Amino acid sequence: MSVGQRLRQRREELGMSRQELARLLGVSVSAIGNYETGQNFMREDILVRLLHVLQVDPNYLYQDVYQSSDFHCSPTEMDMVKQYRELSVTAQQLVRALLQGMLTCQREAEELSGPAAQREIPLYESPAAAGYAAPVFGEDYDLIPVTGEVPQGADFAVRLQGDSMEPYLRDGGLAYVNRDPLQNGDVGIFCVDGEMLCKQYYRDPLGMVYLFSLNRKRSDADVLLPRDSGRSMVCFGRVILPRRPALPSL
Repeated sequence: MSVGQRLRQRREELGMSRQELARLLGVSVSAIGNYETGQNFMREDILVRLLHVLQVDPNYLYQDVYQSSDFHCSPTEMDMVKQYRELSVTAQQLVRALLQGMLTCQREAEELSGPAAQREIPLYESPAAAGYAAPVFGEDYDLIPVTGEVPQGADFAVRLQGDSMEPYLRDGGLAYVNRDPLQNGDVGIFCVDGEMLCKQYYRDPLGMVYLFSLNRKRSDADVLLPRDSGRSMVCFGRVILPRRPALPSL
């Protein structure tokens, strides 16, 4: 049974429609269909949310891959996998970040040693409501070269609609995003209860999360997430700006 077939099987076991799963993951219904038919593969951030929503661990989806004759692990590699599974979630995230950093350094070194290659990043163009960022990673996008006005540190870009983030981010303009951890006052791309937003982030000492519109005339579009609200929030990255905007008065 393929990964997509197991995904569909588990979704149906939970009595969950494609529409409901798409809302919980912050992706389109067509994306769920593509995952289940094997036409597209999930990014890591979507996979992490999927495992949580389906209440399974990676072994459930990938057990046939692990057993495939085309997938081989040495005893040392298997030992590393076992040790990884014994780590806390935070420690696992750190291991993945270190691994990704080392792979990035290796690729950059290979690029420097070979013919010069122009780096490209995805630009997501999905339709969006006022003040919202284009959803969702793994969906429709174009590759744009990292030249001119595109910051070298950008990992992807999204096109925004609406005036809630002006004057820093214009209606119809692009937001360039990297995957650096957010600090209070940073602008980020968020998925809140399945809705994609571009907002300024602040977490107070009591755990209350504020997502502010930079255009204070659009404070009606602010989002408040109390610590025990039960609402879901995932951050996809930090918007690269010339300077960190001042936080509004609370």
